Amino acid sequence: MGVPHATQVADKEAGVRALVGAHLDWLPPVVGPERGFRNKAKMVVGGTLDAPTLGILDRAGAGVDLQGCGLYPPELSRIFGVLASFVGLARLQPYDVPSRTGELKNILVTLAPDGALMVRFVLRSQESVARIRKHLPALGDVAVVSANILPEHKAVVEGSQEIVLTERATLTMRVNDIDLHLRPQSFFQTNTEVAAALYRQAAAWVDEAAPSSLWDLYCGVGGFALHCAGGPTTPRDVVGIEISAEAIASAQTSCAELGLDRVRFAAGDATQFALASSAAPDLVIVNPPRRGIGPELAGWLESSGVRHVVYSSCNAQTLARDLAAMPSLRPTRARLLDMFPQTTHYEVITLLERR
Repeated sequence: MGVPHATQVADKEAGVRALVGAHLDWLPPVVGPERGFRNKAKMVVGGTLDAPTLGILDRAGAGVDLQGCGLYPPELSRIFGVLASFVGLARLQPYDVPSRTGELKNILVTLAPDGALMVRFVLRSQESVARIRKHLPALGDVAVVSANILPEHKAVVEGSQEIVLTERATLTMRVNDIDLHLRPQSFFQTNTEVAAALYRQAAAWVDEAAPSSLWDLYCGVGGFALHCAGGPTTPRDVVGIEISAEAIASAQTSCAELGLDRVRFAAGDATQFALASSAAPDLVIVNPPRRGIGPELAGWLESSGVRHVVYSSCNAQTLARDLAAMPSLRPTRARLLDMFPQTTHYEVITLLERR
């Protein structure tokens, strides 16, 4: 922060080029707003019932309030004050990390393009769920509210148990005229505008390659798969694989609404799915977490006969490692997307073609 935005983007691209290869056909970087771009807020709750903080914790475990952070758009910023008041109203004792006491650990808020909101209260137990339910009207027009239960004292954002407290259980993220349904435990890119450009770029490369079949591995809520399913005259057989059952449920809802009968989604491990498959598709899209796809999946892709791979990465170091393990799949084009302004992070999408 404090570095001019254009310099931030240039520095990111230079670093990625050095790792992935300057010889590629690098398309111009995708740049969105440099502030107010986040569609998601992961706020650690600190302070007290009467004076809660929403933000982060300092080294001593005390709350640092970030309600005025410039990364959040006005639609998110306005709900923070309501949530701070709600902490006291529903008697949600902020969790104190040093003493390991209290109930409310985090508040997670997601903003849809149409302005609808999802609010998730991450709690130590179910002790306060009834009070949250009782006072829901005080939150105003919030589309989805849930309680996430995280009893363990560990450095993670959320637990595995989710209790939806509203009639609606999904948030509709409309991207490039496609409605992506987001359930509470589903992953979605943090920057909606840049995510839309990411999906458009992938779809353009896929259309150019014209595969009859493709896999979307680590598919999340199905963004790549649904954007790359083809049109009425060029439908494709598409399979999306994602470890999160909640994300798959979201993807299946979107798929059903679009009437795509040649697209299917299944919950499972991406690597194990590939290794167990009897045949390979024409094209594979991978969008792994920061650790990359790893040696097993890279080895399978190398020997599979797949003609094209579209690799979307948030970590060029693991991307470069994975590329080295797939020498027959040559990277030919790439594009940096400034998904996370004011940070050193980014997204980079690369097209690989078999030699």
